[in-house]
Amino acid sequence: MARDRKKRALAAGALLAAVLALGGCSSTSIADLPIVGTPADAPARAKDQGGYLPVHDIPPDRDEPELAPAERAKIEAELAAARDRQASAAAAQNPAAQNPAAK
Repeated sequence: MARDRKKRALAAGALLAAVLALGGCSSTSIADLPIVGTPADAPARAKDQGGYLPVHDIPPDRDEPELAPAERAKIEAELAAARDRQASAAAAQNPAAQNPAAK
């Protein structure tokens, strides 16, 4: 009797594994089934589902010129000053964070 249960359980497990494996190969998705369906406010699906993204298309050249080195240095200096101000403000609010050995 115990062997029959083991055989049935083994057969049921193999059948379940086969169904799951073959279910991944189906051409219809679950959302397309009539029972599940899609919500009423869902956007329409695109006709061409298998199109590839244009990864090798090069964007057009910019109309604006690059920043001059002096402008770039000025912006970097402003960003560094803002970073230093924020770091000092954070250190003033939480002095233990600056010296973890003080714990």
